[in-house]
Amino acid sequence: MDFIQNFPFFSILLSLGSGVLTSIMNKKVARLWNTFVLVAITVMSAVLFVYMIGMGESYTFMMGHFPAPWGNEIRAGVLEAGMALFFCLIMLFSMKGGQEHIDAEIEDTKINLYYIMINLLLSSLLALIYTNDLFTAYVFVEINTISACGLIMITQSGRTIEAATRYMIMASLGSGLLLMGLCILYDITGHLLMSNIKDSIAYVYAQGTYNVPLIASIGMVVVGLAIKSALYPFHTWLPAAYGYSTASSAAVLSSLVSKGYIFLLIKIFFRVVGFDIIVDSKIVNILFVFGLVGMIMGSVNAIMENDIRRMIAYSSVAQIGYIYMGLGLGTTIGIVASIFHILSHASTKSLLFIAGVGLTDASGGSKKFDDLTGSGYRNPAAGAAFTIGACSMVGIPLFSGFISKVQFAEAAVQNGLAKMLPTLICLAISTVLNAIYFMKTVIRLYTPVSKKAKKTQAGDAAVISLKEHPLYNITLLCMIILNVILGCCSQPIVDWITSGLAMFG
Repeated sequence: MDFIQNFPFFSILLSLGSGVLTSIMNKKVARLWNTFVLVAITVMSAVLFVYMIGMGESYTFMMGHFPAPWGNEIRAGVLEAGMALFFCLIMLFSMKGGQEHIDAEIEDTKINLYYIMINLLLSSLLALIYTNDLFTAYVFVEINTISACGLIMITQSGRTIEAATRYMIMASLGSGLLLMGLCILYDITGHLLMSNIKDSIAYVYAQGTYNVPLIASIGMVVVGLAIKSALYPFHTWLPAAYGYSTASSAAVLSSLVSKGYIFLLIKIFFRVVGFDIIVDSKIVNILFVFGLVGMIMGSVNAIMENDIRRMIAYSSVAQIGYIYMGLGLGTTIGIVASIFHILSHASTKSLLFIAGVGLTDASGGSKKFDDLTGSGYRNPAAGAAFTIGACSMVGIPLFSGFISKVQFAEAAVQNGLAKMLPTLICLAISTVLNAIYFMKTVIRLYTPVSKKAKKTQAGDAAVISLKEHPLYNITLLCMIILNVILGCCSQPIVDWITSGLAMFG
């Protein structure tokens, strides 16, 4: 075995162990250590990604001296390595972009606790990407949930505690359904290793025995993960969680946490159940309907908001609907479109949240649209970054969101008429709705403020100089470059996703 093949295990162990080490560090050392961990795992993921492209096939890594089913396995392929690299980059940018707000909004005695949660969250995301064992996946789903809840309520204001409570209620419901589904799968197949479960399910399904409990268990798993990833109408916890947490927390939660659950669901489709059985069971049709409804209702709710952070949060509901709509198409090209949109949405949503906090800082800390008038002039870097993120969400060419919508349209055209027409219609309606609430926000950011309003505007005294926050502006620039790369160099990325998906089974 090549030494590089140890990198997935090293990445999970380093981030998990760092959660323990950070508990005895002061805030400065904890911040430096977290940055080191993120950079180190990003580098390992990049090296592994290049290695997997050259290798051309996936491999399994036995953890410990005993093989499965007694021991544990992780599995790495080109898709897993690429997703790990992307997740690490987004988390690094999100942490650096919101660094000043972490120090300002969180008590000094709790900042190291914040980094504990970040390290545990990173370990859980990496484990969900690499694990080849369903019970291990469930354990790290719970670690992910607890860490995300800690990130929401770390400031301990009334609104964040309420948001964390709502999140835990919905997450517990999703976890319960997921656990019951996995228990039934284990009872039917007698296995927890993904490849072994897939072989057993194929045999059971072909024989026609236990088909009802099998479909019920798959349904529980799918619904459980849909709840945890905030598929409409299970999204009620999301606006408050994203809207009132710190900037870095909102960027990480919106970009990565829900995407980790969706990536696990895709793994279950391909590596546990088998995509043909998933399509044959008609479960994808349910996801398709809820995805379409989420695309529209998330945008409608965003239009009605007068708070920029909550507006961006409701936009996430719509974008998660896009991903589930792609899964619901029940085709490989639809899955490819959904995975690409995971990348697009993660890069764009983190950019919007980090840019949004710069605009609110330039407006006296207010998130209301009236107070944000002209903030694009008061903080030019944040205004430009938000505008680019908004263009991506709407689907303007050269940005990642445009490629996502083209991919979904192509997947719809190659589908049957029953799904093609609703997909294209909802894509068009959702795009118009996206343009309404994002473009009206951009217009407000660049609307000159009257002299009378300037005298009373809280943000007038909070003009931000580019020289005062170089790290913030560098982070915004990196996020913009990432978004443009996804938009302008999409074909190699789509090819990578397609080849990685072919290895998934």
